[in-house]
Amino acid sequence: MNDTPGWASPGSAPSDGQKPDHSGPAEPTDRPGPAQPADQPAQAPQSPGPQWSEEQPPPAQWSAPSGPTAPGQAPPPPPPGPGWGNQPPGGYGPAGSGGHGAPGAHRGWGSGWGGPPPAAKPGVIPLRPLGVGEILDGAVSTMRTYWRTVLGISLTVAVLTQVIVVLFQGLVLDDTSTDALDDPSASLSELSRAMGDALLSSTVVFVISLVGTVIATALLTTVTSRAVLGKPVTIGEAWRDARPQVLKLFGLICVLLLITVGVVTVGALPGLLVTVAGSTGAGVALMVLGIIGAGIVALWLAIRFSLASPALMLEKQGIKKAMGRSAKLVQGTWWRIFGIQLLATLIANVVASIIVIPFTLLAAALSGDGLTGWLNTGGGSLGWTFLIISGIGSVIGSMITFPITAGVTVLLYIDQRIRREALDLELARAAGVQGYGSTAPGTIPGS
Repeated sequence: MNDTPGWASPGSAPSDGQKPDHSGPAEPTDRPGPAQPADQPAQAPQSPGPQWSEEQPPPAQWSAPSGPTAPGQAPPPPPPGPGWGNQPPGGYGPAGSGGHGAPGAHRGWGSGWGGPPPAAKPGVIPLRPLGVGEILDGAVSTMRTYWRTVLGISLTVAVLTQVIVVLFQGLVLDDTSTDALDDPSASLSELSRAMGDALLSSTVVFVISLVGTVIATALLTTVTSRAVLGKPVTIGEAWRDARPQVLKLFGLICVLLLITVGVVTVGALPGLLVTVAGSTGAGVALMVLGIIGAGIVALWLAIRFSLASPALMLEKQGIKKAMGRSAKLVQGTWWRIFGIQLLATLIANVVASIIVIPFTLLAAALSGDGLTGWLNTGGGSLGWTFLIISGIGSVIGSMITFPITAGVTVLLYIDQRIRREALDLELARAAGVQGYGSTAPGTIPGS
């Protein structure tokens, strides 16, 4: 076999039935004929015996010749069984297997068998460029195969995140400050204050959730990278591997948040200045348009740097180099990565909602206003009973969303490196796959 990775061209491998320097096709090893003793050299036939008839059946219907069998001659092989009727184009078997075909022609796998052999799969994904379904399946398979480690990490991060959120909402957030949003007679200043408080609350909760998501991604990166190789990892091993990069990871989070806040501020600043100048209607309209435009830019940057976290953790890069690596890997495939990330987020959130919504309804029913009062007031007050029960549901939901979103991000990073840098060769060597690179297939069409 040649040493180049994958099937470079049809027929690049020499036949199994002939020597590499043999120019013609090898004779089939199963053609019936006189048997020679193992300890005697081959001799030309001299004595007449049962001869093959000149009239032979078609190639697809070979059968044994008639007539008695000569002494010392091996009986001819039985006719082929059902299913061998018509030969595939190019011979009996794969490339250069010695089947009938054009003299000197070596047929590839695709000529008679419909494609190359499957890629090596030592772990949760095959070592080749991945399709959307394979990325999602790899994330779910990691969670299912190494559920103790994955769910242990997810549960720990989710509990810490929800405890901080519940304490913030119960002790810091004034749930009555947003009542003006439901009051038709509220003044402009009251509405502005209520909108500011609601925005602050949503921002703080979002930041806390984002920090928890990134930490879970950092710890689950090691688990997923080992799962690709088929090697398990404990929570302690994952922490020891991630610990040297944790401070850099928090720095990366801060940089990305500052970029997002800066983009949104620049987008909203013209409308804010117009509003302060006295033109309230035009200022509000301009501010809305600016925030929409800034949101589009922030989304583009978020996808562009979405692979920075696994690059920082796996390559032990700094913040700037990790962001540069992510931008390089995403370049030219922004829409594909955006679509896969969006699909994974939707699936994870739908599954989590199936768990969170019943807990929310139960929390509302057990709170002071009851379920009816909670629905009539658009959410009711944030009592401790409601916060604790709904927080338990959020913890269970996060145990599902963290592994899926983190796994998809890491597998997208690995997929992009396989496509651009042939990382599959390094992964195969690390997994101990023998002979990978000389017989492994290349890109699967449509992946």
